[in-house]
Amino acid sequence: MKNIFVVSISILSVIFFSDILAQEQDTLETSDWEYGVETDLYFTDSFVFLPIFTADKGKLHLEARYNYEDLKTVSAWVGYNISGGNEFEYIITPMVGGAAGRTNGIVTGLEFTFSFIGFELYSESEYLFDLESKENNFFYSWTDLTYSPLDWLWFGISGEMTKVYQTELEIERGVLLGVSYQNFEFTAYYYNAFSDDDFVMLALAAEF
Repeated sequence: MKNIFVVSISILSVIFFSDILAQEQDTLETSDWEYGVETDLYFTDSFVFLPIFTADKGKLHLEARYNYEDLKTVSAWVGYNISGGNEFEYIITPMVGGAAGRTNGIVTGLEFTFSFIGFELYSESEYLFDLESKENNFFYSWTDLTYSPLDWLWFGISGEMTKVYQTELEIERGVLLGVSYQNFEFTAYYYNAFSDDDFVMLALAAEF
């Protein structure tokens, strides 16, 4: 029954995104590709290296991750960009994909960025339907709220939330400081300050 449910979600998601991308065919033909690379370095009890690659062409969003859903696990995504605004700008990207490796499953996700007069709210979240056992299903969300006094400088607060099937919600709270130079960005995070569970995460990103 579980497998039928997961397969149904996958089929409906593919149909949904296929219809959307078909409607945007003209836009895709006239838009240029935009690429992004990010490497997240987690300095926890065990060091974790987490690379992310993105490619956008008009409304089309493609993304690949490694060590994100689980260690030694790769995930691939397709999404649809919705953007607009003037002083208040927004980018909303619903996504669907699959994960393979130590964890195998179907993933649905949402990324969004809201910007207004130097303030920015960014969030990425997902729900994974594990193909082996529903006890391994989980929800994960990462959210940053920042303020940029200068174009190349920003600071703010961050939160990570994880909820595995039928377990309590786990929350990591932190602060961040970031700088940029040309197409490169460097952001340092410090989570769970003044506790035994504190850790540092560094994010290196580039767009081209």
